[in-house]
Amino acid sequence: MDIRSVMEMSRYLLQSVDTHFVRYLYDRIHWDVELNMILGCRGVGKTTMMLQHIILSGEQKSSLYVTAESPFFSTHTLYDTANEFYKMGGRHIYIDEVHKYPGWSREVKMMYDVLKDLQVTVSGSSMIDLIRGLEVDLSRRAVPYTMEGLSFREYLNLAHKASIEPCALEEILSGNVQLPRELGRPLPLFAEYMRRGYYPFFNRRDYYLLLDNVVSQTLEVDIPQQTNMSLSTARKLKRLMSVLAQSTPFKPNYSNLGRVLEVNRTTVADMLAYIERAGLLRGLREADDIMDQFAKIEKVYLSNPNLCYSLCDTEPDKGTLRETFFFSQMAVNHKVVAAPMGDFIVDGHTFEVGGRNKKGKQVSDIEDAFIVKDDIEFGYMNVIPLWTFGLNY
Repeated sequence: MDIRSVMEMSRYLLQSVDTHFVRYLYDRIHWDVELNMILGCRGVGKTTMMLQHIILSGEQKSSLYVTAESPFFSTHTLYDTANEFYKMGGRHIYIDEVHKYPGWSREVKMMYDVLKDLQVTVSGSSMIDLIRGLEVDLSRRAVPYTMEGLSFREYLNLAHKASIEPCALEEILSGNVQLPRELGRPLPLFAEYMRRGYYPFFNRRDYYLLLDNVVSQTLEVDIPQQTNMSLSTARKLKRLMSVLAQSTPFKPNYSNLGRVLEVNRTTVADMLAYIERAGLLRGLREADDIMDQFAKIEKVYLSNPNLCYSLCDTEPDKGTLRETFFFSQMAVNHKVVAAPMGDFIVDGHTFEVGGRNKKGKQVSDIEDAFIVKDDIEFGYMNVIPLWTFGLNY
């Protein structure tokens, strides 16, 4: 196989790509910069978005899509492939699953430094490895973007052929957000999303099997490979994930977790950090300042409600589902931190999340506070329907 065969495969692949629906991140990316890096956990749609851009940009002839896990790269290097394509007039190269190629960040750095007119976009599902490459070889060179799963809005647009635009937080807080009448009532649609709407492969009959594979590959392959974790410790990652799934939102007690997993508390802290970096957990921190990445984690949540259904042995706790949804939707566009009174603080607003009978006593004395209720369609005063926060991105 030579470069022309790779180019032909790229063209064939583009023929099957649908461009009617594009993810929220598409318009946020500056596609014309020298080096873009698209991060995101497995299955959120990074590959599709890159292929869509090749088509929508009208630059198919000068663009090449490759996946670093191709057998082609067992006998060819990334840099030599990019260089040969560049000499043939290529100006845009998209490298998917780049973490599958040993030493990828050094060769991508060479492309950036030497092939001055070549625009490079890389993506991968091993967030830990990509972040490491960003911090070491590609520091101040790559522009990173992180893709999250489908919002409730995106799910409606993709699954139900809607055309809903994102709603700003202040618009949501007005309590006047409604769905297009032709979609029907929002609560049944919201229930669909909570169970199986976060990942773009939601229409697959084996959805939960695929979701379990996403989790297993991340915990059993990605994290151990990129952290040089011992086999015995790696086996405990999935056990830790199972413990968290049964008890989230989880207030970290590293010593207790260490006893359950038979590891020391430092190892527990490292394991949680790795899983969070891999995109399967979200840590809710106490502070909101320039050093907030070092702030104490108040609670640990799974990254999205679908994981709650996938990983729990029984029906997930409704309160956990509500908070997990709110956190996952708000964290894309806003800084979300723990509230001293209530559940979350977002852009200075305090939120208490609960069911339709939630009274909001915890935030009754807070001036800028809202009660977020599940199982209601419409808002009133400072009471906002939970589902409306899914229209934010």
